[in-house]
Amino acid sequence: MMKRRFSVSWLGVAVAASLASAGCGGQVDAGVDDGSNPALDTGGKCGTRFVPQEERDAIDAFLAQRASELQFTTDAARVIPVHFHVITSGSQGNVTDAQLDAQIKVLNDSYAGRTGGAATGFSFSKASTDRTNNASWYTVTPGTTAETQMKNALRIGGAGDLNLYLANIGQGLLGWATFPQDYKTKPKMDGVVILTDSIPGGSAAPYNLGDTATHEVGHWVGLYHTFQGGCSAKNDQVSDTPAEKSATFGCPKAQDSCTGSKYPGLDPVQNFMDYTDDACMYAFSAGQATRSASMVSSYR
Repeated sequence: MMKRRFSVSWLGVAVAASLASAGCGGQVDAGVDDGSNPALDTGGKCGTRFVPQEERDAIDAFLAQRASELQFTTDAARVIPVHFHVITSGSQGNVTDAQLDAQIKVLNDSYAGRTGGAATGFSFSKASTDRTNNASWYTVTPGTTAETQMKNALRIGGAGDLNLYLANIGQGLLGWATFPQDYKTKPKMDGVVILTDSIPGGSAAPYNLGDTATHEVGHWVGLYHTFQGGCSAKNDQVSDTPAEKSATFGCPKAQDSCTGSKYPGLDPVQNFMDYTDDACMYAFSAGQATRSASMVSSYR
Protein backbone atom coordinates (compact mmCIF):
# COMPACT_ATOMS: atom_id res chain seq x y z
CA MET A 1 0.00 0.00 0.00
CA MET A 2 1.44 3.34 -1.04
CA LYS A 3 1.56 5.92 1.71
CA ARG A 4 2.24 9.63 1.76
CA ARG A 5 5.96 10.21 2.28
CA PHE A 6 7.86 13.39 3.13
CA SER A 7 11.59 13.93 3.47
CA VAL A 8 12.88 14.36 7.02
CA SER A 9 16.17 15.52 8.45
CA TRP A 10 18.64 13.54 10.57
CA LEU A 11 16.91 15.06 13.60
CA GLY A 12 13.98 12.70 13.00
CA VAL A 13 16.09 9.75 14.13
CA ALA A 14 16.92 11.44 17.40
CA VAL A 15 13.30 12.44 17.95
CA ALA A 16 12.10 8.88 17.31
CA ALA A 17 14.63 7.56 19.83
CA SER A 18 13.46 10.15 22.35
CA LEU A 19 9.83 9.18 21.83
CA ALA A 20 10.64 5.51 22.36
CA SER A 21 12.60 6.11 25.54
CA ALA A 22 9.82 8.30 26.89
CA GLY A 23 7.16 5.65 26.44
CA CYS A 24 5.94 6.51 22.97
CA GLY A 25 7.43 3.34 21.56
CA GLY A 26 7.19 1.15 24.65
CA GLN A 27 4.89 -1.81 25.10
CA VAL A 28 1.64 -1.48 26.99
CA ASP A 29 0.33 -3.86 29.60
CA ALA A 30 -1.63 -6.55 27.79
CA GLY A 31 -3.59 -7.75 30.84
CA VAL A 32 -7.29 -8.52 31.05
CA ASP A 33 -9.68 -5.63 30.45
CA ASP A 34 -11.97 -5.68 33.44
CA GLY A 35 -12.39 -1.92 33.38
CA SER A 36 -9.53 -1.35 35.81
CA ASN A 37 -6.58 -1.46 33.43
CA PRO A 38 -6.25 1.92 31.71
CA ALA A 39 -2.84 0.95 30.34
CA LEU A 40 -4.67 -1.06 27.70
CA ASP A 41 -5.89 2.19 26.22
CA THR A 42 -3.55 4.97 27.22
CA GLY A 43 -0.08 3.47 27.07
CA GLY A 44 2.32 4.16 24.24
CA LYS A 45 1.89 7.17 22.02
CA CYS A 46 -1.71 8.25 22.71
CA GLY A 47 -2.91 9.96 25.89
CA THR A 48 -6.64 9.78 25.18
CA ARG A 49 -8.53 8.74 28.30
CA PHE A 50 -9.46 5.13 28.96
CA VAL A 51 -13.20 4.42 28.57
CA PRO A 52 -14.31 1.63 30.96
CA GLN A 53 -16.59 -1.14 29.74
CA GLU A 54 -19.59 0.13 31.72
CA GLU A 55 -19.45 3.46 29.91
CA ARG A 56 -18.89 1.75 26.55
CA ASP A 57 -21.95 -0.44 27.10
CA ALA A 58 -24.08 2.57 28.03
CA ILE A 59 -22.96 4.39 24.88
CA ASP A 60 -23.81 1.39 22.71
CA ALA A 61 -27.26 1.15 24.29
CA PHE A 62 -27.81 4.83 23.52
CA LEU A 63 -26.61 4.37 19.93
CA ALA A 64 -29.00 1.46 19.47
CA GLN A 65 -31.86 3.63 20.68
CA ARG A 66 -30.81 6.47 18.40
CA ALA A 67 -30.54 4.12 15.41
CA SER A 68 -34.31 3.79 15.34
CA GLU A 69 -34.69 7.58 15.40
CA LEU A 70 -31.94 8.70 13.03
CA GLN A 71 -31.17 7.56 9.51
CA PHE A 72 -27.43 8.20 9.55
CA THR A 73 -25.25 6.83 6.79
CA THR A 74 -21.58 6.91 5.90
CA ASP A 75 -22.62 7.82 2.36
CA ALA A 76 -23.87 11.21 3.55
CA ALA A 77 -21.02 13.70 3.36
CA ARG A 78 -20.24 15.71 6.46
CA VAL A 79 -17.68 18.52 6.26
CA ILE A 80 -15.89 19.17 9.55
CA PRO A 81 -14.43 22.67 10.00
CA VAL A 82 -10.91 22.53 11.47
CA HIS A 83 -9.54 25.31 13.67
CA PHE A 84 -5.75 25.05 13.98
CA HIS A 85 -4.17 26.44 17.16
CA VAL A 86 -0.38 26.51 16.76
CA ILE A 87 1.38 26.89 20.11
CA THR A 88 4.95 28.16 20.05
CA SER A 89 7.70 29.04 22.49
CA GLY A 90 9.53 31.95 20.95
CA SER A 91 10.76 30.75 17.58
CA GLN A 92 10.18 27.10 18.43
CA GLY A 93 7.15 25.22 17.16
CA ASN A 94 6.02 27.41 14.32
CA VAL A 95 4.84 25.60 11.21
CA THR A 96 3.97 26.82 7.76
CA ASP A 97 0.50 27.18 6.31
CA ALA A 98 1.58 24.67 3.67
CA GLN A 99 2.19 22.07 6.39
CA LEU A 100 -1.27 22.68 7.83
CA ASP A 101 -2.77 22.32 4.37
CA ALA A 102 -0.83 19.05 3.98
CA GLN A 103 -2.30 17.84 7.27
CA ILE A 104 -5.81 18.59 6.01
CA LYS A 105 -5.03 16.57 2.88
CA VAL A 106 -3.88 13.62 4.98
CA LEU A 107 -7.13 13.72 6.96
CA ASN A 108 -9.22 13.94 3.81
CA ASP A 109 -7.36 11.09 2.10
CA SER A 110 -7.60 8.87 5.18
CA TYR A 111 -11.26 9.47 5.98
CA ALA A 112 -12.30 9.20 2.32
CA GLY A 113 -10.69 5.77 2.04
CA ARG A 114 -8.22 6.93 -0.59
CA THR A 115 -5.33 5.23 1.24
CA GLY A 116 -6.96 1.81 1.12
CA GLY A 117 -9.63 1.64 3.82
CA ALA A 118 -13.34 2.32 4.07
CA ALA A 119 -14.79 5.74 3.29
CA THR A 120 -16.24 7.29 6.42
CA GLY A 121 -18.25 10.13 4.89
CA PHE A 122 -16.22 12.78 6.74
CA SER A 123 -14.17 15.47 5.06
CA PHE A 124 -12.19 18.33 6.59
CA SER A 125 -11.84 22.00 5.74
CA LYS A 126 -9.39 24.45 7.29
CA ALA A 127 -11.63 27.06 8.90
CA SER A 128 -9.11 29.15 10.85
CA THR A 129 -5.53 29.31 12.10
CA ASP A 130 -4.12 31.15 15.10
CA ARG A 131 -0.62 31.17 16.56
CA THR A 132 0.09 31.68 20.28
CA ASN A 133 3.49 32.20 21.89
CA ASN A 134 3.18 30.61 25.35
CA ALA A 135 6.00 28.58 26.88
CA SER A 136 3.84 26.80 29.46
CA TRP A 137 1.26 25.75 26.88
CA TYR A 138 4.01 24.64 24.51
CA THR A 139 4.78 21.56 26.62
CA VAL A 140 1.14 20.88 27.58
CA THR A 141 0.10 17.45 28.88
CA PRO A 142 -3.35 15.91 29.46
CA GLY A 143 -5.34 16.99 32.49
CA THR A 144 -3.12 19.90 33.46
CA THR A 145 -3.84 23.53 34.22
CA ALA A 146 -1.99 24.42 31.03
CA GLU A 147 -4.43 22.34 28.97
CA THR A 148 -7.44 23.94 30.65
CA GLN A 149 -6.08 27.47 30.19
CA MET A 150 -5.11 26.85 26.57
CA LYS A 151 -8.45 25.40 25.55
CA ASN A 152 -10.54 27.93 27.45
CA ALA A 153 -8.64 30.75 25.75
CA LEU A 154 -8.54 29.39 22.22
CA ARG A 155 -11.40 26.99 21.49
CA ILE A 156 -13.75 28.06 18.68
CA GLY A 157 -17.21 26.90 17.61
CA GLY A 158 -19.62 24.21 18.74
CA ALA A 159 -19.72 20.43 19.06
CA GLY A 160 -19.17 19.89 15.33
CA ASP A 161 -16.05 22.07 15.11
CA LEU A 162 -12.71 20.30 15.33
CA ASN A 163 -10.21 22.31 17.36
CA LEU A 164 -6.73 20.94 16.62
CA TYR A 165 -3.91 22.11 18.91
CA LEU A 166 -0.26 21.71 17.87
CA ALA A 167 2.45 21.85 20.55
CA ASN A 168 5.65 20.19 21.76
CA ILE A 169 3.56 18.06 24.12
CA GLY A 170 5.22 16.29 27.03
CA GLN A 171 5.23 12.78 28.56
CA GLY A 172 6.55 11.26 25.34
CA LEU A 173 3.07 11.46 23.80
CA LEU A 174 2.14 12.05 20.19
CA GLY A 175 -1.37 13.26 21.01
CA TRP A 176 -4.69 12.88 22.77
CA ALA A 177 -8.34 13.65 22.10
CA THR A 178 -11.75 13.93 23.69
CA PHE A 179 -14.65 11.65 22.77
CA PRO A 180 -18.01 12.86 21.38
CA GLN A 181 -19.82 11.94 24.61
CA ASP A 182 -17.49 14.23 26.59
CA TYR A 183 -18.67 17.41 24.87
CA LYS A 184 -21.91 17.90 26.81
CA THR A 185 -20.26 18.17 30.22
CA LYS A 186 -16.97 19.80 29.17
CA PRO A 187 -17.47 21.67 25.90
CA LYS A 188 -14.44 23.91 26.30
CA MET A 189 -12.13 20.91 26.65
CA ASP A 190 -13.32 19.34 23.41
CA GLY A 191 -10.73 18.81 20.72
CA VAL A 192 -7.49 17.14 19.65
CA VAL A 193 -3.93 17.91 20.74
CA ILE A 194 -0.97 16.60 18.72
CA LEU A 195 2.79 16.85 18.66
CA THR A 196 3.80 19.57 16.22
CA ASP A 197 6.51 17.41 14.65
CA SER A 198 3.97 14.69 13.81
CA ILE A 199 2.41 16.69 10.99
CA PRO A 200 3.63 16.23 7.40
CA GLY A 201 7.20 17.46 7.07
CA GLY A 202 7.82 17.24 10.84
CA SER A 203 10.79 15.48 12.40
CA ALA A 204 9.10 12.85 14.60
CA ALA A 205 9.87 9.90 12.30
CA PRO A 206 8.35 7.32 11.96
CA TYR A 207 5.33 9.32 13.10
CA ASN A 208 5.67 12.34 10.83
CA LEU A 209 3.33 11.68 7.90
CA GLY A 210 0.28 13.21 9.57
CA ASP A 211 -1.46 10.09 10.85
CA THR A 212 -1.20 11.05 14.51
CA ALA A 213 -3.95 13.53 13.66
CA THR A 214 -5.83 10.80 11.77
CA HIS A 215 -5.65 8.55 14.84
CA GLU A 216 -6.65 11.23 17.37
CA VAL A 217 -9.49 12.51 15.20
CA GLY A 218 -10.63 8.89 15.14
CA HIS A 219 -11.17 9.18 18.90
CA TRP A 220 -12.85 12.56 18.40
CA VAL A 221 -15.45 10.91 16.14
CA GLY A 222 -15.96 8.09 18.64
CA LEU A 223 -13.52 5.27 17.84
CA TYR A 224 -11.46 3.32 20.37
CA HIS A 225 -8.06 1.72 19.91
CA THR A 226 -8.18 -1.56 18.03
CA PHE A 227 -6.58 -3.18 21.08
CA GLN A 228 -9.20 -1.77 23.46
CA GLY A 229 -10.28 -4.66 25.67
CA GLY A 230 -7.49 -6.95 24.49
CA CYS A 231 -8.61 -10.51 23.73
CA SER A 232 -12.27 -10.07 24.61
CA ALA A 233 -15.56 -10.45 22.78
CA LYS A 234 -16.33 -6.73 22.68
CA ASN A 235 -12.78 -5.33 22.33
CA ASP A 236 -13.25 -1.99 20.50
CA GLN A 237 -17.03 -2.45 20.04
CA VAL A 238 -16.55 -2.83 16.26
CA SER A 239 -17.25 -6.27 14.82
CA ASP A 240 -14.95 -6.15 11.80
CA THR A 241 -11.74 -5.23 13.64
CA PRO A 242 -10.38 -8.54 15.00
CA ALA A 243 -9.44 -8.69 18.68
CA GLU A 244 -5.87 -7.61 19.43
CA LYS A 245 -4.08 -8.41 22.68
CA SER A 246 -2.09 -5.17 22.94
CA ALA A 247 -0.87 -2.25 20.89
CA THR A 248 1.33 -2.95 17.88
CA PHE A 249 4.40 -0.84 17.10
CA GLY A 250 6.70 -0.72 14.10
CA CYS A 251 5.61 -2.17 10.78
CA PRO A 252 4.71 -5.88 11.00
CA LYS A 253 3.29 -7.56 7.91
CA ALA A 254 0.95 -9.80 9.89
CA GLN A 255 0.42 -11.08 13.41
CA ASP A 256 -2.27 -12.85 15.39
CA SER A 257 -2.17 -12.11 19.11
CA CYS A 258 -5.67 -13.40 19.98
CA THR A 259 -5.77 -16.97 18.73
CA GLY A 260 -8.26 -19.79 18.43
CA SER A 261 -11.74 -20.05 16.95
CA LYS A 262 -13.05 -17.59 19.52
CA TYR A 263 -10.97 -14.77 18.02
CA PRO A 264 -10.81 -15.18 14.24
CA GLY A 265 -8.73 -12.92 12.02
CA LEU A 266 -5.28 -11.38 12.08
CA ASP A 267 -4.57 -8.30 14.18
CA PRO A 268 -5.69 -5.09 12.39
CA VAL A 269 -2.16 -3.70 12.39
CA GLN A 270 -2.83 -1.54 9.33
CA ASN A 271 -5.71 0.22 11.09
CA PHE A 272 -5.42 3.91 11.94
CA MET A 273 -6.51 3.14 15.51
CA ASP A 274 -3.47 0.96 16.29
CA TYR A 275 0.05 2.29 17.06
CA THR A 276 2.02 1.20 13.99
CA ASP A 277 4.28 3.56 12.05
CA ASP A 278 2.53 6.18 9.94
CA ALA A 279 3.77 4.54 6.73
CA CYS A 280 2.17 1.23 7.76
CA MET A 281 -1.30 2.36 8.90
CA TYR A 282 -3.72 3.15 6.12
CA ALA A 283 -7.27 1.98 6.86
CA PHE A 284 -10.49 2.42 8.74
CA SER A 285 -12.86 -0.55 8.60
CA ALA A 286 -16.44 -0.40 7.36
CA GLY A 287 -17.59 -1.02 10.92
CA GLN A 288 -15.55 1.91 12.18
CA ALA A 289 -17.06 4.11 9.48
CA THR A 290 -20.56 3.14 10.60
CA ARG A 291 -19.76 3.60 14.28
CA SER A 292 -18.17 7.03 13.81
CA ALA A 293 -21.15 8.21 11.76
CA SER A 294 -23.47 7.03 14.53
CA MET A 295 -21.38 8.67 17.27
CA VAL A 296 -21.15 12.02 15.50
CA SER A 297 -24.86 12.00 14.59
CA SER A 298 -25.77 11.22 18.20
CA TYR A 299 -23.35 13.43 20.11
CA ARG A 300 -22.14 16.12 17.72
